[in-house]
Amino acid sequence: MADSAQPLLSVRGVTVRFGGIVALDGVSFDVKRGDVCGLIGPNGAGKTTLFNCLSRLYQYQAGDILFEGRSITNVPTHRIAGLGLGRTFQNLAMFRTMPVRQNVMVGAHCRSSAGFLSSALRLPQVRAEEQRLRERADAILAELDLMRHADRPVADLPFGIQKRVEFARALAAEPKLLLLDEPAAGLNHEELNDLARLIRDARDRLGITVLLVEHHMSLVMGVSDHIVALNFGRKIAEGTPAHIQNHPDVIEAYLGAPAHG
Repeated sequence: MADSAQPLLSVRGVTVRFGGIVALDGVSFDVKRGDVCGLIGPNGAGKTTLFNCLSRLYQYQAGDILFEGRSITNVPTHRIAGLGLGRTFQNLAMFRTMPVRQNVMVGAHCRSSAGFLSSALRLPQVRAEEQRLRERADAILAELDLMRHADRPVADLPFGIQKRVEFARALAAEPKLLLLDEPAAGLNHEELNDLARLIRDARDRLGITVLLVEHHMSLVMGVSDHIVALNFGRKIAEGTPAHIQNHPDVIEAYLGAPAHG
């Protein structure tokens, strides 16, 4: 049984260097279970680098990352989804010629118990498992108002709908922590409002903790319980949206001049 008082995610002094460039410099923060945590900062602040560390795409030279109290430092990339970390990507990373339903089923496969050999031989337990994954995908598609697109190739859909399909695929993996990498990029005003509702629903109705990297400040301020601000690879502030909005170091990082008053 997980300790509800323990942070779901704990980033402890993480440092990443690429040659002589320090991309992250001793960054530490916690994400509480059931929160939406916003991760903000100007371009080059280190936000995507941190996401890639969480996904185990990048190795860090110092520090540690704990998920449910356990270090993920030596967990291979292909095991991360099975731990309960789901992710969407800044650039859509879907199978564009495959129908929507199959894309969402791919997301659920990390929860599949069928082995490679039994899958290859199409044994009865595999057929049962495929049916379960299909039902899981259809439930999520219905939840996100995507059922009418279930049999259409992703490439045929408008960009905003494609983004929602990627969100559905991430939910299909039943994540405990959902990493959203600039989900608002390219969305119009109406789609932004839909995205905000999806994020709140993931937290409130599905009990999913969310870590959100986003440049769209009104979205971050509107959905986040807690915000961490980075600049040049260092944490410069953290706290509630109201605290961050008025923090002089955050204002300076975005506007390039010291805040007065």
